Amino acid sequence: MSHMWELRPWGSWHILDHGTGYKVKRIHVHPGARLSYQSHSHRGEHWVVLSGTATAIIDDVEHVASAQQTIDVPIGAKHRLINNGETELVIIEVQSGSYTGEDDIVRYEDDYGRHEVVS
Repeated sequence: MSHMWELRPWGSWHILDHGTGYKVKRIHVHPGARLSYQSHSHRGEHWVVLSGTATAIIDDVEHVASAQQTIDVPIGAKHRLINNGETELVIIEVQSGSYTGEDDIVRYEDDYGRHEVVS
């Protein structure tokens, strides 16, 4: 694995553990920031909110979860994580599936001008 953590325009992620068929990350999202609207072909995600309030859009349906609550993202679902709050959002993301590489992503909308957005 090439990176154990990475800074992003919306915050950062840190890999806590990984193995065959899974990866566990701690994700920090700045107040008012959101990740791209995206999908993954080979993995699902399970988000556990540690602090803050997570707003998730999953296949165009809004879900809100606060500390100690969870959100599930099925394989192939279009999804976006948003921090509409005034404090940092921290979640644990458990990825599971046949492949958990960072290149298993299709972006449909992106606030940060990343070039691989599809319509």
